[in-house]
Amino acid sequence: MEISIRSAIGTDLLSIYHFISELENESFSIHSFTEYYLQNISNSHFIYLVAENTEKEIIGYISCHGQILLHHCGWVFEIQELYVKKEFRGTGVGKELVTKLFSLVELRDYKSFEVTANISRMSTHLFYLQSGFIETHKKFTLLSAKQENR
Repeated sequence: MEISIRSAIGTDLLSIYHFISELENESFSIHSFTEYYLQNISNSHFIYLVAENTEKEIIGYISCHGQILLHHCGWVFEIQELYVKKEFRGTGVGKELVTKLFSLVELRDYKSFEVTANISRMSTHLFYLQSGFIETHKKFTLLSAKQENR
């Protein structure tokens, strides 16, 4: 299957909003989402990419945030979200998004390229292991009181 990968732009917002809503099984405030999305795609330390098929339909998305971490004494880039539409999963779209993202990260001075995946997403864990990532950490989360009461 032929796809193209490009930087995400403002007009991709609704597609990405639907992807994230499905990924998280939640409908977010479109007002807040719009504000955060536009901030993030304009941040030079963040990389947002979309995959399009030959009909220019957005079929996948990946985001990555870079930050300087003192305990690494340098830049760390972390995949924040990766989503591929159900009918295109298993076709290599996710792998192409990760490969393109990594090629962009490699152009920067970085210490590590990381990803965290929900503990229940076993197929996602396998995908990242097959993509060359190794398991090195455990992640612990403390939700805000607002999140716990939903």
